[in-house]
Amino acid sequence: MNAPVTKTVPRNDIADASLAEQGRKRIEWAERNMPVLAQIRERFEKSQPFAGIRIAACMHVTTETANLMRVLKAGGADIALCASNPLSTQDDTAAALVHEYGISVFAKNAVDRDGYYAHLNAALDIEPHQVFDDGCDLVNVLHTTRQELIPNVAGGCEETTTGVIRLTQMAKDGALKFPMIAVNDTDTKHMFDNRYGTGQSTLDAVFRATNYLLAGRIVVVAGFGYCGKGVAERAKGMGADVIVTEIDPTKALDAMMQGFRVMPMTDAAKVGDVFITVTGNRDVLRDEHFAVMKDGAIMANSGHFDIEIDVAWLESNAKSKNAKMRHQTDEYVMADGRRLLLIAEGRLVNLGAAEGHPASVMDMSFSDQALTAEYLVKEAKNLAAGIHEVPTYIDKEVASLKLSSMGGKIDVLTPAQDLYLNSWEHGS
Repeated sequence: MNAPVTKTVPRNDIADASLAEQGRKRIEWAERNMPVLAQIRERFEKSQPFAGIRIAACMHVTTETANLMRVLKAGGADIALCASNPLSTQDDTAAALVHEYGISVFAKNAVDRDGYYAHLNAALDIEPHQVFDDGCDLVNVLHTTRQELIPNVAGGCEETTTGVIRLTQMAKDGALKFPMIAVNDTDTKHMFDNRYGTGQSTLDAVFRATNYLLAGRIVVVAGFGYCGKGVAERAKGMGADVIVTEIDPTKALDAMMQGFRVMPMTDAAKVGDVFITVTGNRDVLRDEHFAVMKDGAIMANSGHFDIEIDVAWLESNAKSKNAKMRHQTDEYVMADGRRLLLIAEGRLVNLGAAEGHPASVMDMSFSDQALTAEYLVKEAKNLAAGIHEVPTYIDKEVASLKLSSMGGKIDVLTPAQDLYLNSWEHGS
């Protein structure tokens, strides 16, 4: 009689191993809507581009991220994953990655700050050759308290706008010690993930948390980058009267040209029913705005960190707090009796109160990540420390595969057209 096969359980710190089967089902459900990533995994299984490569990843521990981790492992990588946001971790997904797929995970939903940084350090303990970051926290720890690991790191990828902003400043200061590729800045990431993914998943979170009707309401969107555009467009599509606040005149003009009202937050705060911040900056909603908001105003943050809304001020100055009035919704009662509602503790709302972006849009972002990691294995030695763009051919390959998976086709230039576009000798 054959002895039963025993799975080797990798190092981990997760909430509940018994959730693994549930997590596996949800991961497989997401996989159905990630056809591009599936094709890449099939190729990686044959080519093994990451054989002998250790990757530390600080990302949202969701079903979509799980499928990226599976692709990297299929390509031969040794992986340690930790969470990039305490509220975004799906505990069943973490359990499945460990017990169904044999990947080290250090993540628990709602972990405290000390636990969060302990998980970052646990992921770095594998002494990575590559780092995947979502917000620059992993890179920050490497450059502050774990500098002894930097010589091992060939390079890495950054997934989100906030992280690219922080990395850019590090590079300007000469502090960044290895090449980081701004996956966030690819067209197939920011044009689709940021706009369509953030737009849909942010409103999904507001609905789950409040069951609020947007039609006929005033929604204030702070920031009109790709994420802000997505939120504003979808709120408008739901019948809301949308106000945009901005610090950039070009983006503000773009918002006006699209039919949105544009005004400073000091004015918008007086009339808004729902406030959604998507700036990547701090104190976008603060005491002077709280002082004039309507009774029952709803606030949510879809930027990366929990400092866009000054939650600390609310905690210190509200007369009382009714925690979890509804799903992930806290009510702060002001001295004059007005009630202000905050979703997901001011953290990234689409993951704190919902499930994040749909798998079909993350299919592109994570395909960019996977192919960029493969590129780094070959080219990191030729890249200087600093911020680099994803090669255009990777972006176009992902777009082409995604288009084909959706049944779309494009035209091909004729020889005469190709010559015309690539020659200066033809006159008008």
